[in-house]
Amino acid sequence: MTSFQQLGLSQPVLQALSLKGYETPTPIQTQAIPHVLKGRDLLGIAQTGTGKTAAFVLPSIDRLVAADKRPKPRCCRMLVLAPTRELAGQIADSARAYAHFANLKVVTVFGGTSVGRNKQEVARGVDILIATPGRLVDLTEQRALDLSQVEILVLDEADQMLDLGFIHALKQIVRMLPRERQTLFFSATMPNAIKQLASQYLTDPEQVSVSPAATTVDRVEQRICMVNQAEKQALLTLVLRDGFTTGEMNGRMDRVLVFTRTKHGADRVVRKLAQSNIRSAAIHGNKSQPQRERALGEFRDGSVRVLVATDIAARGIDIPGVSHVLNFELPNVPEQYVHRIGRTARAGADGIALSFCAPDEREYLRDIQKLTKITLEPMGLPAQFRAEVERLAALPPTSPKDADRPERRQQQQPPRRAPRTAEARPAHSGGSYGGGGQRRRGGGGGGGSGGGGGRSRSAGGGARG
Repeated sequence: MTSFQQLGLSQPVLQALSLKGYETPTPIQTQAIPHVLKGRDLLGIAQTGTGKTAAFVLPSIDRLVAADKRPKPRCCRMLVLAPTRELAGQIADSARAYAHFANLKVVTVFGGTSVGRNKQEVARGVDILIATPGRLVDLTEQRALDLSQVEILVLDEADQMLDLGFIHALKQIVRMLPRERQTLFFSATMPNAIKQLASQYLTDPEQVSVSPAATTVDRVEQRICMVNQAEKQALLTLVLRDGFTTGEMNGRMDRVLVFTRTKHGADRVVRKLAQSNIRSAAIHGNKSQPQRERALGEFRDGSVRVLVATDIAARGIDIPGVSHVLNFELPNVPEQYVHRIGRTARAGADGIALSFCAPDEREYLRDIQKLTKITLEPMGLPAQFRAEVERLAALPPTSPKDADRPERRQQQQPPRRAPRTAEARPAHSGGSYGGGGQRRRGGGGGGGSGGGGGRSRSAGGGARG
């Protein structure tokens, strides 16, 4: 297939694609669209950034239009479930653009927005509803939404839904859906838990895959730097301020995405960078929706070139021009590494990923290299590293109140130490390299929309939307 015309899409959809300047389908679109048009259930495996959204939205619009139905009050015809608010918003933006000539109503519902407004938007019926599981359950429990008329169900980024603990919400939602429906199931990785979930929700599905599960983006140059946990901030500051020391990894750091494992860690990194006059913003589950939208907007328009995020953003950020991904802390679920570095090298561009590894993160590193079948090449510490460590140590402590207002820095008493929970536990307390300290393999559970937790893909307690 060389064009969208050859895939059997209707003229209104082709017109919408033409308005956006899209002419050639991606491999996942070429494989998936014909099956979806035929009404088949589908299991799609593809990395982020491969065009999965269009692969299920485009043919679904055609099927909804061909059925020639109007949504009943408080009902929706197509339900798309996404793990994060950001991803839900991006899917909705694409759906509205593709349905420009189809006269379909597209609505989003997710946490952090007004429940009252959500009720108003779904009251007269919706053609395409994009939702996070928690807020969707809220609306159904309040009888503001009826799922008995759903014709098409889409689970996007299903593996992250399990990582964030949404399994109970998913089971509750599926029980409210009609048995006769088309189900489209998309995931970037295929662990056993996802295979079991797909077998429960899909009927005789077609399976399409554009790359082996959990492979990393070919155009991303990946390196690892061994450093004590307590000294990572100095390394991050040097990299952001002076760039890389190795010539092959040099280049303009236009937009840099920094990943931490915890919400508190993300805020702490932002405050510390502000002390070095490096402006950044944080995005995680404890931020309000306006704060998250402001941070993404500033990152998108370039007024902030450094965005510090937990894994909630690994699937929810689709911003062109991310030149570098820096893993301040390695993820304790190896699949998350794939999603993190997939934020760069999009749309054919090159990208650079550098990970900081503390002594007690070595096992995480082994898991990542085993999963991706890539040995990360080590990179040495910069010549000015020790001096930067000493400079940062001499700075006054920061206050959590300055997390969103870095310009108002002042010397204050150190904040009280956070409880040693899965969300707040530091990876390593510092000291001389090699001292290590053992990490626990299990840990986790809590779910929460900001990530965190241990290796288990537990069904426990996901945050709502």
